[in-house]
Amino acid sequence: MIYIKDPDEIERIRESNQIVLETLNFIKSYIKPGISTGEIDKEIENFILSKKARPAFKGLYGFPASACVSVQEEVVHGIPSFKRKLKEGEIVGVDIGVELGGFFGDAAYTFKAGSVDKRTERLLTVTEESLYLGIEQLVADNCVGDIGNAIQQHVEKNNFSVVRDLVGHGVGRKPHEDPQVPNYGQPRMGVKLRTGMVLAIEPMVNMGSYEVYFADDEWTVKTSDGLPSAHFEHSVAITNNGPDILSK
Repeated sequence: MIYIKDPDEIERIRESNQIVLETLNFIKSYIKPGISTGEIDKEIENFILSKKARPAFKGLYGFPASACVSVQEEVVHGIPSFKRKLKEGEIVGVDIGVELGGFFGDAAYTFKAGSVDKRTERLLTVTEESLYLGIEQLVADNCVGDIGNAIQQHVEKNNFSVVRDLVGHGVGRKPHEDPQVPNYGQPRMGVKLRTGMVLAIEPMVNMGSYEVYFADDEWTVKTSDGLPSAHFEHSVAITNNGPDILSK
């Protein structure tokens, strides 16, 4: 079922997303070689709690941590560990969800641990660009396929690949709502967009093949070829004036 939000609900969802944004800005200074992904998660949890909000991912479907922290070839849903320490030149995707007063926020950013090579830098740039190109399509009477097509075209033009097995989604009173939002597709296909929808747009882009697999922990999604992957995400409301990025 697709939920259409009224202006008051959108503002409540914005409040949750602003805490997500503040948390991502806060954790940025911690992302450096030598820190463990477990430490990153601990700092994120404490910061969210200090805002009188709740880490929405902790316990969600049984996930054991407050943030998904995914390093290098880990696409998404990486489980933080105090044993896994970042190395110089690695990238780390941090995906955060927040619940405040019954409304959810969701956003992600891929950070650099130190300096990265040119190809990885390009991967980050193209993935973030594709996010905003997808967001531009969040206009009433467009379709979900318009979003995915805009992302896919930009990514593939730059010789990267879009993950097919994972999608964006609606967000609001639940952390994951309909409709699903693939990061590939055909224009004018799929669910029609309507004013009042709030969608989490989240391109996951691989340096090599788009194929992925689940690790033994049954959570972490990894690239099949071991090459790096990047992930950026915003929660966006569709308004009469176009897309409104709630996590910006």
